[in-house]
Amino acid sequence: MRLDHYLFLNGWKDKKERKCLIQTRKIIIDGKVEYNLSRNVDPQMHEIFVHQQQLTAFGHCYFMMNKPAGVLSANKDEQLPTYRSLLKEKNGALYPVGRLDFLTTGLLFITDNGPLGIDMLKPQQHVSKTYFVETWEPLEERDKAAFAAGIEFIGGVRTQPAQLEILDAHHAKVTIQEGKYHQVKKMFLALGKKVEQLQRLSFGPLVLDEHLQPGAYRPLTQQEILSLKPYMRK
Repeated sequence: MRLDHYLFLNGWKDKKERKCLIQTRKIIIDGKVEYNLSRNVDPQMHEIFVHQQQLTAFGHCYFMMNKPAGVLSANKDEQLPTYRSLLKEKNGALYPVGRLDFLTTGLLFITDNGPLGIDMLKPQQHVSKTYFVETWEPLEERDKAAFAAGIEFIGGVRTQPAQLEILDAHHAKVTIQEGKYHQVKKMFLALGKKVEQLQRLSFGPLVLDEHLQPGAYRPLTQQEILSLKPYMRK
């Protein structure tokens, strides 16, 4: 959340008072004087001191879910079930960062930290996503070179270079840094391969917990939360 709002939650209700804290150099974040009330902060990621007292309350929420097939990664839908039906949390600000298709399974990152989610999806962040793929047609060695060069779709749109690791004739791992609509499926289809199964294994520094059953979720560990810190807007 914005530092300005975080200070408000911690008792500095008057805007002039919050500006005065900045002007008098009373706010220290990660050992440095802070001058920007608009920066994004979270006490789970940052050491925040005001008047030499550390503030630790009002942190954001972070979860990872093993999304099952047949569930939308949308907050609500009038006809189809959504990931929300699997959440016990009542926090209305939670949302998925980087959606998965209806039939795609795997890691779904859920948070109420809006600025972090927006920044992680910006192309310039180059957030890697790795997927496990099962294809109907057999994979070929030349497919790796095609992925590395970028795949051109109908209409002339070309993807950025991607990494394809062939596990066997019908299974592979693919890593991309974009998020075009149905991108992975379209990339394989452009090479004459139909994707039968797609599972997201990682999103940025987050790796799917192998102990999470489909439909289950858990809070991120402190180490996982800290791994997201480089994506926080300053």
